[in-house]
Amino acid sequence: MINVLILDDDPMVAKWNNSYVGKLEGFRAAGTAHTYEEAKRQLNDKRIDLLLLDIYIGADNGLELLQELRAESLWEGDVILITAASDAGSVKKAMRYGAVDYIMKPFDFERFQEAMMKYRSRRKLFEEHTVLDQQKLDEQWFPKGETKVDELPKGLSDNTFLTVIDGIIKVGKPAFSTEDVAAGTGISRVTVRKYLKYMAETGMAGERLIYGTVGRPQHLFLLDDEQQKKLLERVKE
Repeated sequence: MINVLILDDDPMVAKWNNSYVGKLEGFRAAGTAHTYEEAKRQLNDKRIDLLLLDIYIGADNGLELLQELRAESLWEGDVILITAASDAGSVKKAMRYGAVDYIMKPFDFERFQEAMMKYRSRRKLFEEHTVLDQQKLDEQWFPKGETKVDELPKGLSDNTFLTVIDGIIKVGKPAFSTEDVAAGTGISRVTVRKYLKYMAETGMAGERLIYGTVGRPQHLFLLDDEQQKKLLERVKE
């Protein structure tokens, strides 16, 4: 059984992540922490194999905790980032400090499940083999059937994708909603959302929920300068 600690300062998000862990065979939610220090105590007191780590933890930064854990060898487990941070710097730091996956909020159960199943499979590989060959490594890290970044998944078309990109460019803002893009393309919001979700899942865009004082939160997609540049290049191809 893989023991999981969830660190998120939002009790509702932590509760959802806890319920997601409970749906997966081979995993057990061994604890929940809402602060940096609380997480350190639980990592020290319990047998935790996997930490689900947010970056924005009140005034603290989850990447600083991860750096401290690695630098001082305080804990030897694995980490998956689950965070709203979509900037390239945070992703690079997470990978540099040994994160095995990076999930951007908001996310769905399928993406969560994919990350956890990949982790379980790789962990099993290390448990069952003291010596590895290239084939075993390639099967885990570079499966032949894996979709290439530039290859659209089944159900998405190049022409519609280019229309969506053109709609994003016409919006002219680094943060935009599904409705913004749909209004400028004539494509339904449901269809536009599929393409925007694909962009977020492949790192071509970021995602963020904006909470107001009343009503439901606004779901925005974000583009940094580098992402905008790549979209423009794709349209010109």
